[in-house]
Amino acid sequence: MDGNSRVPETDDAPPAKAGFFDNPVFTDPSARALSQVGVIDVGSNSVRLVVFDGAARSPAYFFNEKVLCGLGKGLVTTGRLNPQGRDRALATIKRFALLTRGMAMTNLTMVATAAMREADDGPEFQALIEQETGVRMRVIDGAEEARLSAQGVLTGWPEAKGLVCDIGGSSMELAVIGDRQVHQTVTSPLGPFRLQQVAGGKKGLRQHIGTVLKSLRDQVGNHHDALYLVGGSWRAIARLDMERRGYPLKVLHEYTMTPKSVRKTIDWIAEQDMADLRARTGISTERMSLVPLAAQVLRQLVHVFSPQVICISSYGIREGILYEQMPQDLRARDPLIEACHFMEHSSARLPGFGKKLYNFLLPLYRNRNDDRLRLIRAACLLHDVNWRAHPDYRADACFDTSTRANLGGLDHTGRVYLGIALMYRYKTNGMRPRIKEIAGLLPAKDLAEAKMLGRALRFGSMFSMDGPENAGELRYFPKKHVLELVLERDMQALFTEVAQQRFQSFAQQLDAEAKVRVRRNYSSRAGGASASGSGDAG
Repeated sequence: MDGNSRVPETDDAPPAKAGFFDNPVFTDPSARALSQVGVIDVGSNSVRLVVFDGAARSPAYFFNEKVLCGLGKGLVTTGRLNPQGRDRALATIKRFALLTRGMAMTNLTMVATAAMREADDGPEFQALIEQETGVRMRVIDGAEEARLSAQGVLTGWPEAKGLVCDIGGSSMELAVIGDRQVHQTVTSPLGPFRLQQVAGGKKGLRQHIGTVLKSLRDQVGNHHDALYLVGGSWRAIARLDMERRGYPLKVLHEYTMTPKSVRKTIDWIAEQDMADLRARTGISTERMSLVPLAAQVLRQLVHVFSPQVICISSYGIREGILYEQMPQDLRARDPLIEACHFMEHSSARLPGFGKKLYNFLLPLYRNRNDDRLRLIRAACLLHDVNWRAHPDYRADACFDTSTRANLGGLDHTGRVYLGIALMYRYKTNGMRPRIKEIAGLLPAKDLAEAKMLGRALRFGSMFSMDGPENAGELRYFPKKHVLELVLERDMQALFTEVAQQRFQSFAQQLDAEAKVRVRRNYSSRAGGASASGSGDAG
């Protein structure tokens, strides 16, 4: 999709290579061309400006501002945009245009959806906006809206498979995704603004929603195990589900619900005082006013399509526009690892050390699956990004970085695993109450492994400043409960009191005996022949 200006051509740029460490994407010229991408999203309910910056494969929000204008209010009865909504939207878009000019933005897309494409005065308002701002507006149809929203989901979940449902103020779109592709797309009039005009009371509304959803099912099928929800009304319901459950990690992206939980929450919402819910959750009055109608759609959506799991995506049409501009080799990258690469590059004391640390610790994880190895890679890349925090709060800052940062490709248990590991990289004397509550989301086995990884990071990060692999080699014998450190002969002086203490603590977390010896001859890494030798360095 072209924006107000095109991304610079990069046909002669070398292709980005796949892999966890080699050539991180933000160093590739084709990625740097996407280092600042702006999107003005003119929806039926909200108008938002997002500017993406940093690691192009993983959305980093340089700027993010939203105004709930309500352009689509009353559209069904009048056929025209809401007059107050027009005034607010025009003022908002003029501000956004000036902001992007101040950022020297060269890649800006303004996209408009259901209200603008359906209103009789939509073309006239589009012309006014373009005249006042100098920015081209693209009014897209429902199929394109569904496709872009689904691409937004793929931005954070490359392997996502199932049904994407994006609800706006005036419409609701569905898209089937799988194999990193968007397949069937459909649109419907199931936005809350339209549902407000359905006749027949609660019964008439229920019948209308059911009829529309069954028609959509005939078009996209009902064999989807996962349902991915995009849109502010869905996120509000998910936030209320957290409130009902007392869920401790208030991060909406990749939050999951079961059909049973959804039904319980919808019933619970109907019994609550809305003002009290707004106060407890921070949901705006405008958004909360649409929740009851959206909840009725969600109840029947879950009934008609029978998903096994419902996933919340904070990524949607805006991230889908970013994804649209990525070359295929960028799309193939892991969003979590690329984001961690970027954070290490911009915030760590020794960028590039994370790769060395991972290779040093790899003998501990020979039998781990790819999902766990990518978390360990991420932890190694992030192990030093909070070093500027005050020492008294550095452990907490590490925990918050992973559990609350905008990281794609990371579910909630993965966030907590990373948080505990990074916290234990700095702190080994327990958890504060709020962290302990969140840590309860991890199974006991994973919690113990995260702590062990933290102790390993704590030792490996300080053992040698030019890379621990130059100073020694780890060997782990789980059946014998032995953790061995083989020191390079000319690096023995690195292993003194502090290093000894941290290595011992690391071994204790593994429930292993700590053994240390010196390599008899210089290894090939030190410039000589590799050979194992004896000699106590402890």
